[in-house]
Amino acid sequence: MADRQGLIVAAHGRHYLAQAEGQLWQCVTRGKKSDVATGDVVRFQPTSADQGVIEEILPRTTLLYRSDQFKSKLLAANVTQLLIVVATEPGFSDDLVSRALVASEAAGIRARIVLNKIDLEAQRDAARERVARFADIGYPVHEVSARRDPDGTLAVLQPLLNGQSTILIGQSGMGKSSLVQLLVPDVEIAVREISQRLDSGKHTTTFTRLYTVDEQTRVIDSPGFQEFGLYHLSEGMLERAFPEFAPHLGGCRFYNCHHVAEPGCALLAAVASEAIDASRHQLYLQLRHESLQKPGYR
Repeated sequence: MADRQGLIVAAHGRHYLAQAEGQLWQCVTRGKKSDVATGDVVRFQPTSADQGVIEEILPRTTLLYRSDQFKSKLLAANVTQLLIVVATEPGFSDDLVSRALVASEAAGIRARIVLNKIDLEAQRDAARERVARFADIGYPVHEVSARRDPDGTLAVLQPLLNGQSTILIGQSGMGKSSLVQLLVPDVEIAVREISQRLDSGKHTTTFTRLYTVDEQTRVIDSPGFQEFGLYHLSEGMLERAFPEFAPHLGGCRFYNCHHVAEPGCALLAAVASEAIDASRHQLYLQLRHESLQKPGYR
């Protein structure tokens, strides 16, 4: 059979689902390769009526992933937008949001923050204050209440998603699943079919899934996670992944300044004058430290 071109809509271990010609194909890679991501466009060789072997990953425009000291976890490819979902309750991790924003900058993907459950008034003001720090840097924040006001939520989010390939990430309990159910028609049918095809049983929430809303619009749902390692980012990539650092880069006394404790560092001066939030510089130092732990770092 001739090779086909397909869109990867789910990945589970080394098993992938490719959408091609109106049907789902269960695909594997040759050998032990597992470098295919949800959102990839691939060329595969059919081996039966609904199975195939992936031969090639076509060039990507973007790739979003996280990493620890020893391995990387691909989240999605060819995405144009990242929606970080947080909520008034339960509490969310500022560190996770910050790291996701750094990952988006490094990957060249625009990022937005969605504050969900704004109908819960007890913690609303505190949550608004926390996300305002990110709004001050330039990241748009959108307030919704997926369960209490679904129509209002759609009115806010649909214009932002139209024509985009958007991945939603967030910790468990933020209401991300409720948002996906609103945004994707027949999502439950799609989830069931994908899960059956991947034979993943109860592990339906442990992989990233892509849903096609229309020809130009895709929504990617990712599993909830508590950590967002960025060990793969080099020092140079890190300093450029903080947009508020940009006006000060190149202003240091030494051309190879690490922005740690060097004399004449423009970034440190900006932190001292509160032009840069000290917590953001601390995050940079922490991520730099992590990158230095990665085997083979140069």
